[in-house]
Amino acid sequence: MTGYAEILAGVADTGRRLTREELEERRLFGEQAAEAGHSLRSLVRLHLDATRTSWPGGGSTGSGPDATGTVLAAVAQAVDAFAEGYERAQRLAVRQEEAARREFIDDLLYGRSDLGRLAERAERFGLVLSRAHAVAVAEGPEAYDDTAPVTRIVETALISRFGDRRVLITTKNGQLICIAPGDQDDVLSFFAKQAYAATDGSRVAIGRPQSGAGGVVHSYEEALSTLELAERLGLDEPVVRAADMLVYPVLARDRQAMADLVLSVLGPLREARGGAEPLLRTLEVYFDAGCTAAEAARRLTLSVRALTYRLDRIHQLTGADASDPVHRYTLQTAVIGARLLGWPAQEI
Repeated sequence: MTGYAEILAGVADTGRRLTREELEERRLFGEQAAEAGHSLRSLVRLHLDATRTSWPGGGSTGSGPDATGTVLAAVAQAVDAFAEGYERAQRLAVRQEEAARREFIDDLLYGRSDLGRLAERAERFGLVLSRAHAVAVAEGPEAYDDTAPVTRIVETALISRFGDRRVLITTKNGQLICIAPGDQDDVLSFFAKQAYAATDGSRVAIGRPQSGAGGVVHSYEEALSTLELAERLGLDEPVVRAADMLVYPVLARDRQAMADLVLSVLGPLREARGGAEPLLRTLEVYFDAGCTAAEAARRLTLSVRALTYRLDRIHQLTGADASDPVHRYTLQTAVIGARLLGWPAQEI
């Protein structure tokens, strides 16, 4: 409020408007007040109180309707300049906060920062990295950023449901991301449900809880790998969990061995009329149906007789009987390998 009363007195005496220097000084004071954490509402009240206390009086220029109008115009100028400076400082603070948050998210999900320093920065954003954390990643029909309506909808839903649970909602590479304490699976499940609804049919992958400052990036990478696996396997489930798919990375670890198995066991299917894909799909659905012919036929919109014919044809070409427990494991592993490797669409 420094100099405010003097400005009002000068305006009342001369009828002048505020000078450029006075307006700039008011803006500077507004910036300083914002940086100090004062509320704009209380500062406007202080201006009004100071106006009432130091209202100029006396003298022919300092009284009457004309003087009142002049002083009120000066008050409006002063408060407007002060508020402009205040808002300018707030916008700068918001931009700086957004930049700091984005830098933290990038460092957290890439694991490229000093872990001790990262843990210190995490507390500012509500995370305690000494605890285990799990990460869920939602991939929708379009790319999302932190300002997208979908992001706000999902974040608001989580805050309304769970309040302050040390949960962080963000985006990366167009995907929605939820980071939550590892023992709060209900948060991640709710996030998956809200993301699926808000994005009109996204797929969500949930990584396993991982401990320590580097646990977040490990769970995040696991969720990304699970999304990719679900796509390659053609899974229909909207929510896939890394914990339920651990066998697939094991199978895919030795690519050459898996390729040899696929070509050795399923390669003869390419001799069938229509190629290998229809018979490969038959095996896939048959195994998914628990090797129940009637259920598999229903899912394939075939008659049981037609399904049986296909299974017999597979037996003739490969020498492996899908109904035989001894052959079943080899066939099913080869089918999984074919999906992981993209065969027969891609040569292996």
